[in-house]
Amino acid sequence: MKYKLDKGAHSVYSLQYHLIFVIKYRRKVFDSPAIVDFLRQKFHEIASNLDVEILVMEPDLDHVHLVFKATPVLDMTRFINVLKTITSREIKRNFPAVKSKLWRSQFWSPSYFLATTGQVTLDVLNKYVEQQNQ
Repeated sequence: MKYKLDKGAHSVYSLQYHLIFVIKYRRKVFDSPAIVDFLRQKFHEIASNLDVEILVMEPDLDHVHLVFKATPVLDMTRFINVLKTITSREIKRNFPAVKSKLWRSQFWSPSYFLATTGQVTLDVLNKYVEQQNQ
């Protein structure tokens, strides 16, 4: 089983995540290429400041998907809150017309979806672990 591994001072790891943010009440905000480009730029800027690598980012009209790599020391809650806070504030500041599409000026829904992803399926990993005792 071959992995593409990252290394730290005392660790070897492979951590990828799938994150989804939804606009509050699914308002259709990402309907302009300028807003989408701005969102991409901000996500990449924030991620790079927190030592996170965004692998894929795709917004739809009312939500955005991110696939990213992180280190084991990443404070995930802080990372997610920083992404949501800064992008909400900056999009509303730079694109004031967006505010009319929002409910009470609230940009992101307070909830989100986060899942770990891997380089192999869970079934393959389970089989590999089970065979270690043989």
